[in-house]
Amino acid sequence: MNQADPQLLANLLFIRIKDDNIMTKKIAVINDLSGFGRCSLIAAISVISAMGTQACPLPTALLTAQTGYPHYYLDDYTDKMDIYRQEWEKMGQQFDGIYTGFVASEAQIDQIFHFIDTFYTSDTFLLVDPVMGDDGIKYDMFTPKLLEKMKALVREADIITPNLTELCLLTDADYDAIIDIADTHILVDVIGELASTLLPADSDNTDSDNNVQTDKKKKEIIVTGIHCKNERGENMIGNLYISRDTRKLFAFPHVGGSYSGTGDLFASCIAAGKCRGDNLPDLIQLAGEFLEQAIKNSAEEGVPYPDGTNYEKYLHMLMRK
Repeated sequence: MNQADPQLLANLLFIRIKDDNIMTKKIAVINDLSGFGRCSLIAAISVISAMGTQACPLPTALLTAQTGYPHYYLDDYTDKMDIYRQEWEKMGQQFDGIYTGFVASEAQIDQIFHFIDTFYTSDTFLLVDPVMGDDGIKYDMFTPKLLEKMKALVREADIITPNLTELCLLTDADYDAIIDIADTHILVDVIGELASTLLPADSDNTDSDNNVQTDKKKKEIIVTGIHCKNERGENMIGNLYISRDTRKLFAFPHVGGSYSGTGDLFASCIAAGKCRGDNLPDLIQLAGEFLEQAIKNSAEEGVPYPDGTNYEKYLHMLMRK
């Protein structure tokens, strides 16, 4: 038998490594699938795919339309969630990210924890969008026990994207008192302090041997949908980024109403961008510009709020040039 050419073997190894490095990243997306409303999995799959990442959907429920419509049919998928986990484990699948959205029960969060136990590694990020309410109103299904489960899930996350209502629920804060703050600088300080209580304590966020912050323990928070004003007194919508050493507000013109799916679109931008190596502040700016255009166009065309935004026209903004 002829001895293999060492140079040929080296070349083949280089090609294999190169192929592995450019393999499409994968995100497991755990959310509901609604036929109308342009939200949840529909929004996530669109955005994540446009940004060059593979979305692997695990549905928590199938709905004919999102719950903001007068009528809809819901098929609960709680009992099927573990089938997905088992089958994906048999396939030997691995994920670069795990991204959770709307959940309807404590049992679904238990299933998510089981999924995390199976697939979360040191190379995986967990993004939790704690969908629980909006405009100061908690969704009806969020019982005190379900809220406690969500708080436990948030503690495990590397990135969380609550709106202001959800931040108040997670921190037991008074939403009405916060929105009454007229000064934007004070408002940002108050929200930043609240969000910081969800960050790990310094003792939990350092390497005990080297006394340096570990990437594994680093948590980043983005509080979305903050109504504020710029220096000219114009109405803005802000997203506040909080990490252990940074707080920064990204504000955009208030160009329309509260459309279905905007939170899903935002969180999906963050998840997909994280997969492709973008930093979160840059992603917040990109997602804000994308949503500004989608909301503006939807308002101009008179799209009903439950229908979601005309985001499809602007997916090109998210693609790398």
